[in-house]
Amino acid sequence: MSADPIHYKSITELSELFRRGELLPSKVTEAMLSRIARLDGKFHGYALVLAERAIAQAKRCDAELAKGIWRGPLHGVPIGLKDLCYTTFAPTAGGTTIHAKFVPSFNATIVDRLEQAGAVTLGKLKMTEGAYTSHHPNDQAPLNPWGVDYWVGSSSSGSGVATSAGLCFGSIGSDTGGSIRFPSATCGLTGIKPTWGRVSRYGVFPLADSLDHIGPMCRSASDAAAMLGIIAGADVNDPTVLQAPVPDYLAGIGGGVRGLRIGVDRSYTQNGIDPQVAAALLEAERTLAALGADIREVKFPAYEKLVSMWIPMCSIETAEAHLETYPSRKSEYGPDLAQLIEQGRSMSGVEIAQIHHERLKFCGSLAALFADIDLLLIPTMPVPIPTLTKMGEYGADPNVLLSILRFTAVFDFSGSPTITLPNGMASDSLPLSMQLVGPHLSEDVLARAGHAFQSVTDWHTRRAPID
Repeated sequence: MSADPIHYKSITELSELFRRGELLPSKVTEAMLSRIARLDGKFHGYALVLAERAIAQAKRCDAELAKGIWRGPLHGVPIGLKDLCYTTFAPTAGGTTIHAKFVPSFNATIVDRLEQAGAVTLGKLKMTEGAYTSHHPNDQAPLNPWGVDYWVGSSSSGSGVATSAGLCFGSIGSDTGGSIRFPSATCGLTGIKPTWGRVSRYGVFPLADSLDHIGPMCRSASDAAAMLGIIAGADVNDPTVLQAPVPDYLAGIGGGVRGLRIGVDRSYTQNGIDPQVAAALLEAERTLAALGADIREVKFPAYEKLVSMWIPMCSIETAEAHLETYPSRKSEYGPDLAQLIEQGRSMSGVEIAQIHHERLKFCGSLAALFADIDLLLIPTMPVPIPTLTKMGEYGADPNVLLSILRFTAVFDFSGSPTITLPNGMASDSLPLSMQLVGPHLSEDVLARAGHAFQSVTDWHTRRAPID
């Protein structure tokens, strides 16, 4: 058994302890609820804690495990759900005040899949309003456990905080422009943004449907693989879900990276990048090479124009997603989401066509790049984690915001899967982060590469200084 306290144990280790009868899900769930009660008043990761229901679920898991029934690697494991996942057993506000009392008549497909796999739902996790960039003015934003004066990423902010602070063992996030990856980066986590359509969006509040991705946020590649294996796959209720069979991501996770062709474009990953970010990425490249990966120099497709189109594209689809409540309830919206919707409502058909064509060109060029490599190595952000003050300054400068999106938004446009991994510590003792990006449906390779990297580094085992 590892030396980690219970709340920081990995999903895979916890699962094995449950199977062997050395720990009970009910006791772990009670410990987690106690920890949430003690710490979440400071960090505000949860929108809603479902204590009684979670204990009842955990006791059912106790009984099943005692009879030798095992539902898989999440059986009895306490997790958190981003509050855009529909739940019949709790309101789903989506970070808004408009939907504060909305209790759906059905669960999101991913919620049913997690609970059928035996996961214990601790509660609903806070998020930005409508999954855009900022929290509703009436809501207390989550605070980064690594430093409350630092950015916690958006929009899966509560997922990042709760998973990092040991207030759940893994969580669901969503990513439209970087919202699995930014909170994973700022909270020292491992997140998988799957291929678009790999995971059902049925029963998930949309921000921008053609850009939205649902995925796991965890503390290791193996834990993220365990969660992804449960939520991925075809869904009769979501016709956009890919029909491809779901591999056993955990079964092949120890395969290593020997012979994997990993592409690096140094102009893309080093020009205009903070020296600490660039140095950590170079060290990660050396680590992967030492593990047997074949590092190849590549030329990343032109991306600047497409990045500049992310906000316009998001605005169009967000305006469509909010037709039932905007502008009819405009006064209840926060300023940032309202501004985005207004922009979307003012866009012309010609502007939409321009974005669509630029997107098609980029996707074609990226697919051609992956004909020669298996994965791409890039930073998650061009800078170490900014302070909240610095983020406020960035918000006033569109060029800086676009710079922050350069390593994330393009892969929402292309629907490419990525894994975000901690890969160092900055001078302020906060985590640094990188991504591996793959061609469509290469989540198994990404998980394997992430696990290989984490088997010889310990960045993912560093914890926020809160205990």
